Amino acid sequence: MKTMIARGVTPLLAALLLTACAAPKFEQPQVATPAAFKESPAVATEAVATAADGTTWKVGQPAESQPRGEWWRAFHDASLDALVAEATANNQSLTVAAARVKQARAIAGIAEADRIPQVGVNVGAQRERLSPLEAQLPRGTAIAPDNVYAARLSASYEVDLFGRVSSNVAAARGDAGAVEATYRSVLLSLQADVAQTYFRLRELDAEIATVNQTVKLREESVRITSRRFELGDIGEFDLSRAKTELSTARAEAIGLQRDRANAEHALAVLLGKPAAAFSAPTAPLEDAAALPTIPAGLPSALLERRPDIASAQRTMEAANARIGVARSAMFPALNISAAGGGVGTSMAEVFKWSSRSWLLGAALSMPLIDGGRNRNNVVRSEAALEEAVGSYRQSVLTAFAEVEDNLAGLRILAGQSAEIEAAVVSARRSADLAQKLYDAGRGSYLELLDAQRNQATVERNAVQLRGERAITTVALIRALGGGWDAASRADDTAQARN
Repeated sequence: MKTMIARGVTPLLAALLLTACAAPKFEQPQVATPAAFKESPAVATEAVATAADGTTWKVGQPAESQPRGEWWRAFHDASLDALVAEATANNQSLTVAAARVKQARAIAGIAEADRIPQVGVNVGAQRERLSPLEAQLPRGTAIAPDNVYAARLSASYEVDLFGRVSSNVAAARGDAGAVEATYRSVLLSLQADVAQTYFRLRELDAEIATVNQTVKLREESVRITSRRFELGDIGEFDLSRAKTELSTARAEAIGLQRDRANAEHALAVLLGKPAAAFSAPTAPLEDAAALPTIPAGLPSALLERRPDIASAQRTMEAANARIGVARSAMFPALNISAAGGGVGTSMAEVFKWSSRSWLLGAALSMPLIDGGRNRNNVVRSEAALEEAVGSYRQSVLTAFAEVEDNLAGLRILAGQSAEIEAAVVSARRSADLAQKLYDAGRGSYLELLDAQRNQATVERNAVQLRGERAITTVALIRALGGGWDAASRADDTAQARN
């Protein structure tokens, strides 16, 4: 009866031990994400889940392997294309990220090496003199020194009884995956930073052109006012105000040159160049109509392609695997070793059959008293997984917020732009009428200045809004994880895998 019980219990205990130390099965955290963006008028057609209150949700699943496409080509700007290509080739932050990918892959390879036996060879020579006791001879026996040569082939292997090796490999692979996703995040951020800095430069060029035009008007105003003052048509007050406005406009133009220099230097750093060795040509941003239109009804599944979410996903998987590594330390480790070779007083003798030697052994080791070290390692690993899960969920929520921010930003900026363009037309008309009234002596110089200031302000606002729309468009593409249509993503498969 006892034998039957033992036969039944032993396999059960073995199964429990194996289950206890193995890494838990990884379960994808359930993150409730809307099936469509709040700013999107359309409802996504993909399958969604329905909450108890009737709200529809889609569970996010990272898909960082999906191609992102050369999204910047949607702006149809050859200069931008060239800048992105140059930055991708030379940016030092991207070089650092690529080096980290190589390190992570190498570490994963080191972990993989534990799956196969480790084989080595040892060839050596030594001169020695044994004591009579070591040679098992009578005391006082004279023993001459001798040369000893040895050649030995050795092998060792850890049997993965409780999943330590496999869990360690899974953790290293997860770390490598997280670093690779981080590289893609750095790449996407670099491309977006280049595009945004480029459009910022073009916005400043347009602002400078607008202010320079204002300077020319002020110079003409000073010329005309000086002439009228000399003829006695007007007093010195009007001339002083005209000169004040001219100096103010020139100061604004100089200030914008400083902003442009800073933006140019920032772009040089992104391109991997010294600031002194790079000069961006003047290219005012003239028309916002050239910007690509990103569909407002984007499905929320596009967020699954964000590399930061993919990195958080891989970090979770690695943390889950490390629970298995921590648990396996509480159970026996079995190491098998073997060695064979020859030992002799000359190299020729080493390889004789009579000089052969070998050993075969197995060692089973496990901790008995460790003061709770291994148990606390398990608790720490489980807490690390909880942290990784929280970080993943936060990444998803942040991603949706960023997309909503930029969708709302584009919608609002489009409305502002429409109004400001109408205001530009009205301001120019008002300034023209004020100039004619002043020239005819029917209007005051203060009224003319007010109309001209209003025109300059409105025109600068229009230029700034144009730049903000371009920069926000890039920010939305970044938030979406890259391009948004199949055609633009088709060319990026190779880049996403490198």
